[in-house]
Amino acid sequence: MSASIKIALIIGSLRKASINRKFAQYIVSQMPENVTVEEVRIADLPLYNQDYDDTTIDSYERVRQQLTAVDAVLIVTPEHNRTMPAALKNVIDIASRPYKESVWRHKKVALVTASPSNYGGINSGLDVRKSMQMLSAHMMVSPEVYLSQATDSLNEDGSVTERTQKYLQTFIDELVAFAAGTDA
Repeated sequence: MSASIKIALIIGSLRKASINRKFAQYIVSQMPENVTVEEVRIADLPLYNQDYDDTTIDSYERVRQQLTAVDAVLIVTPEHNRTMPAALKNVIDIASRPYKESVWRHKKVALVTASPSNYGGINSGLDVRKSMQMLSAHMMVSPEVYLSQATDSLNEDGSVTERTQKYLQTFIDELVAFAAGTDA
């Protein structure tokens, strides 16, 4: 049996009916039995403020502990105004602080973006990668997933189309290998 793998899931959209949540749920549903995925709730996080570094904020500590305890982090996010959503940037900042205590350092991070636009959230993805590089995270390089016109990748009932399922399976297989440390 394969070793147990733990992955934290961050969904950059706070919308309950988010298309990114649908893609994230599909990805999670296709994980092998040895992989446990736990969503990191970000909607309740106060905006990061450096003044909080000397204070214990329960929601900040919960997020930091969740991210510390996993082998990898999967971020599934839309694009807001050609960059990452504010809620996603907030959790990235929270987990990077206090100074010299960043949980991102050497943390394995994989990324999926989905947008109804023609660009597929690529600007958001590039900005996430830029932040993670600065924080010394280990980003999964390939395959990159920027789902453009993402509503076309969902059936009328909200399920993922067969064509997109095949595309995402390659990503899922690589993510599992990446999290396990067996990626090429």
